[in-house]
Parts: sequence; C-alpha cells; structure tokens
Amino acid sequence: MKKILVMCTGNICRSPTAEYLLRRELGEGYDVQSAGLGAVVGHGAEETAAKIAAQNGLDLSPHVARQINVEIAKWADLILVMEQGQVSAMESQYPFTKGKVFRYGDSMKVDVPDPYRRPESAFVMAWNFIKKFTPYWVQKIKES
Repeated sequence: MKKILVMCTGNICRSPTAEYLLRRELGEGYDVQSAGLGAVVGHGAEETAAKIAAQNGLDLSPHVARQINVEIAKWADLILVMEQGQVSAMESQYPFTKGKVFRYGDSMKVDVPDPYRRPESAFVMAWNFIKKFTPYWVQKIKES
C-alpha cells in the first residue's frame, strides 16, 4: 500500500490532520492525500485544527479541501475514514472500494469525533485520537 487516502466530512479538520501526520510518520515512498464526503471545496484547514497541529509540529497551511470522486477513490490503495458511517457511505457510493475502506479508529473500535464548530477542546480530543491511532496504521501500511 503506497497510496493512502484519508477522509472525513468536510476535509478541513480531521482528515488533513491525519494526512499530514501519516505523511510525516510514514516518510518517503508513500503518497498520502485526503478528501471529504461533503468537502468544503477549496478551503484550507480549519483555523483551530491548524493551530493544534502547529503546536505539535505539523504545518497544515498547504492543505486545500477537495471532494471525493471516482478517480480519487480508484487511485487509493487504502482509504481511512473517521466514522463507521463513512465506511458505509463510501462502500455504497463507490462499491469497488469494499475491502479497502477502514475506520481510522478501528484498532480501538471507535470513531474520531468531528470537532467542527465545537470548542477548542473538541479539536484537542480529535488530535489526541488521531495521534493515538496513527502508529497502528503506520505499522499496517509498512507491513503490507
């Protein structure tokens, strides 16, 4: 698995955070991108998400939100989503993705809660979930 797609709803909070963190942790030789099921197309990372990422050494400033489409879904070897409902949505909208869509929190059987339009503490919680689950995916990806 060399082409990894990370997804959430708007592609401005959770998925860019996970994209940039996975990119950093995987290192060279992997192409990590992100998209949204209902993306805020053309927008950068949400301000609070970018601030918390920056406090943890990640620069989300290059990020531009984009909508999932058939080409992106076909491109990816692995698709990581933030909520169980997003697995179902992807497999329903793009049946060929069955077997390559997984929830980011699958190792603990939990969703990464959406912090959008919530207090900063919700963004910290989302960051903590993403940071906690990233080593699991780094290991899985490198073993494949």
